[in-house]
Amino acid sequence: MSDHEKEPMFSAKSLKFFTAPLADNNPITVQVLGICSALAVTVKLKPAIVMALSVVIVTAVSNLVISAMRKYIPDRIRIIVQLVVIATMVILVDQLLKAYMFDVSKQLSVFVGLIITNCIIMGRLEAFAMANKPWPSFIDGLGNGAGYGLILIVVAFTRELFGSGTIYGYPVMEKIGAFRIGYENNGMIILPPMALILVGLIIWFHRSRNKTLIEKN
Repeated sequence: MSDHEKEPMFSAKSLKFFTAPLADNNPITVQVLGICSALAVTVKLKPAIVMALSVVIVTAVSNLVISAMRKYIPDRIRIIVQLVVIATMVILVDQLLKAYMFDVSKQLSVFVGLIITNCIIMGRLEAFAMANKPWPSFIDGLGNGAGYGLILIVVAFTRELFGSGTIYGYPVMEKIGAFRIGYENNGMIILPPMALILVGLIIWFHRSRNKTLIEKN
């Protein structure tokens, strides 16, 4: 969408900016970005959800700010400006987590700070926000953050359920009587290598069902 195009705020094109990263152009399953945090924060569902929301906020607002400033950013320092905007947003999110969700902040440890280096955010700023208006850039940021967060939540749900027998801390396996019939939690699934295997399986499943990706390959 160029600067001269005029479209409604909730047009079909804007909707596509949001929905495409959820499936056809998911940043993890298609672009294979943001894998490190997908491995690190998915042992439990709660920190994964908080991490997902943090990335959505940082990506969307950073896209919005950079798009609004794009005509005034000298090309030679654009990466520096982008990093400053992302770092500012990450610091704000990190301080809010420490103030209102300190226990989750401790679980996420350094990984909130490492959002600054997330390839998904830098990629959207460079590829989209620098070339599009603020509203489409904001929607694009929401979509890519949500697409990333969706995979995190799926992996965390699986790991917590089968690794700890709980969902969001609730003892699901105990309540349904799984332990009484001999079920045991699989401690291996909460190890980092299993997170990588789960992400790999999700990527394989997604690509095997996506005809567009098959044709491209």
